[in-house]
Amino acid sequence: MSRLAIRLVLVALVAALSMSVGAGARTRAETQKPAARAPAKPSAAAKPAAAAGRKTEEADAVCPSALGAGVTSKRQYCDVLISRNPGEGIIVRIPPHRGPATLSFDLHNRHTYSEEQVKAGKAFAIYTATMGVLTMDGTLLTRGVVRSEFRTARDLVDRIGGGAGPGGVKAVAPTGTEPILVEIPENVTEVSLLGERLTVQRYEGTETFSTAGRPIAVVSRVTIEYTPPASKPAVKKPAPKKPAAPPKK
Repeated sequence: MSRLAIRLVLVALVAALSMSVGAGARTRAETQKPAARAPAKPSAAAKPAAAAGRKTEEADAVCPSALGAGVTSKRQYCDVLISRNPGEGIIVRIPPHRGPATLSFDLHNRHTYSEEQVKAGKAFAIYTATMGVLTMDGTLLTRGVVRSEFRTARDLVDRIGGGAGPGGVKAVAPTGTEPILVEIPENVTEVSLLGERLTVQRYEGTETFSTAGRPIAVVSRVTIEYTPPASKPAVKKPAPKKPAAPPKK
């Protein structure tokens, strides 16, 4: 083989090798995916901050008809009486607040428990109680409704201590729970919880009660969330003036 032929063969081999290496590099570049980036964590500034200065505490409630303390929950339960007079309801005092406050409580139906009726299969009842939250001038802020079924003792929310029944509990007990939230305007310092109507469905039929003074529901866990008013800056008293020096003689 002549030198020229050998040189041509070497040139062809080098060219073929270069093309193979380039194709492999392109294939690796096309098939290799970039590493997935971890999602950026939200900065502390992006997290919604709790309302500055908000306070949540047990509300100062005056109960005209206390049912008693729960044996299990230790909560205080208060009867809701039917009335149209705000002064006769459960009076909740609202602390001084800036902007609207939020009143919350649990509304329960009221059941008179009988072990004999449960064993006889005659204790079934559906309760629907309606009440209102009013200002002391009679303005309705909201209505609350609780509807629940009773069949056995498992449907009771709690038992109330201080009774003559087995274990020292009362026959009347709360059943069913409906959380109630109501916004209280800034200028309101007291509200009243008043009963309106109770409907009871049993096997024997349906009864509706709306007589003033009748307990139709129970409330517990009355709390208030509010922003205290901004404190006024202290007023600095002017420094007493020094008496003028007597004129020189």
